[in-house]
Amino acid sequence: MRNRFDQQLERLNTELVTMGALCEDALTYAGKALFDRDDEMAARAEEAEKQIDQMERDIETICMRLLLQQQPVARDLRIISSALKMISDMERIGDQAADIVEIVRNMKEGEIPNSGNLRSMSEFAAGMVTASINSFVSRDLELAKKVILDDDVVDSYFDKIKTELIESLGAGERDGEFLLDILMIAKYIERVGDHATNIAEWVVYSITGTHPEETN
Repeated sequence: MRNRFDQQLERLNTELVTMGALCEDALTYAGKALFDRDDEMAARAEEAEKQIDQMERDIETICMRLLLQQQPVARDLRIISSALKMISDMERIGDQAADIVEIVRNMKEGEIPNSGNLRSMSEFAAGMVTASINSFVSRDLELAKKVILDDDVVDSYFDKIKTELIESLGAGERDGEFLLDILMIAKYIERVGDHATNIAEWVVYSITGTHPEETN
């Protein structure tokens, strides 16, 4: 019985890794749609978001079967409950990528002010998503804690971008609507960092039995 349970837990890990990879893909495609104004990349991001939604339902089913058909001990319950929380955040990450694409499809053409910061922010946030999932599968507490700390880096990028956009608007260098679209995109990326942090916090809980917010 335990062997079958362990096999199902391994399948859960595999599915989570796949869902995490889809989240990173969706963010990468959304970034290319933004910086290259590439319609094909936009379509790929939207397709990845649909696959993420389906995977959320599939993983929920796996978790429910583990809970109902087996007799998990306390540690197993933490892993399963954490997985259920994590897929909710991953689904929201897919939504953020789709939201970015929606803005890109409707925004005006124009050069993004100091686009390097926005690009770096996007890549860093995507890396946080990957690291948070990897920390769960490998039971790596230190990696999870690093992801939580890395959220400050994403927040710092957002503050820089917001300041630059305000300065550009004040100088009349760009159309206000265009700058607002860029700010909204930066905010969606900032939210991706928040969701990756949430995932990492549930990893900490699954390993230690204590959620980081409970110790603050």
